[in-house]
Amino acid sequence: MNTNGNGIRAVVLGATGYVGGELLRLISAHPELNFSGAVSASRSGEKIAVTFPNLAASYGDQCFVGHDTWIDELEAGSKLALFSAAPHGASAALIANALRAAAKKDITVHVVDSSADFRYANQLDYEVVYGTEHGAPDLLAEFQSGVPEHLAAAKTAHIGHPGCFATAVLLAAVPLIQSRLTDSEVFVTGITGSTGSGRNPQPGTHHPERHSNLYAYKPLVHRHAPEITALLEAATDRETRVHFVPHSGPFARGIHVTVQAKATKRVSDEQIYDVFAKTYANSPFVEIVAGTPRLKNVVASNYCQLGVATGEDTVVVMCVIDNLVKGAAGGAVQWMNRLWDLPETTGLTVAAPGWT
Repeated sequence: MNTNGNGIRAVVLGATGYVGGELLRLISAHPELNFSGAVSASRSGEKIAVTFPNLAASYGDQCFVGHDTWIDELEAGSKLALFSAAPHGASAALIANALRAAAKKDITVHVVDSSADFRYANQLDYEVVYGTEHGAPDLLAEFQSGVPEHLAAAKTAHIGHPGCFATAVLLAAVPLIQSRLTDSEVFVTGITGSTGSGRNPQPGTHHPERHSNLYAYKPLVHRHAPEITALLEAATDRETRVHFVPHSGPFARGIHVTVQAKATKRVSDEQIYDVFAKTYANSPFVEIVAGTPRLKNVVASNYCQLGVATGEDTVVVMCVIDNLVKGAAGGAVQWMNRLWDLPETTGLTVAAPGWT
């Protein structure tokens, strides 16, 4: 772990969940980020390794810290990479408090939020979907949302990272819709691992229910559909309709998404392949594969694989990512690298283990 006293400090809010644990793992191996705090209201003073035994070699006796103390450890005038893995509805207020505290110490901050609190540009849109008041509406203009592959550069100081399903769908659908070789109405089937449901046990993640099982949930009414639609329209400048059916898969990590759309004219696999190859020519984490992509080729990495197919008037794009890395913590680090003008691959190039 980088413990150099200089450089960019890294702090994780809401650090005890699965995304928080992945952020801590990635920060521990990042050459430019200096770990400076894993923040948790419920586990302050407890060793990080108690919650995440897999991180014991990296964090030793270091403990979680409280929301009211971590800022005291940062020097005035320092640089701060602030990651939030706090829950939807709680993250915005925590970030607002952190930014106020940092301003008092003249600390330069970039924030990447993995919750939904800054994925919508409009306060009302967020409140309609999540059924709660936004925790920091005054900050909305300081955030933008999108995957790094579709934005040449951040136009704001902070980023609201898209959800894991949204990340996979955007990577599959944006080049398709931009090409105008298909309609902008897409039909999406997504299958996610049990870690996508969070750390706290519930029926949908209970092993006897999940093992050897596959089922849809919230078909056509999942709350990620409005987010996906808004981000697709922002990235493509086309009015878009998204029909989204998510599924729970019998595995812990990963997302497999299939996007279907009607072709506006007869197209071949090669034409669609070329569209994606050109779109992602300078995207180091995206690979366009021949045939169909496989989850085990990307799980536990920040990489994405895409495959395409055509038939008569239909185009199909398949996408696989790791929901906790490319879909959350890894994408957040990728954005943070950009915000601090670091190579976006810094700390993220470890290959997938393959036999998870």
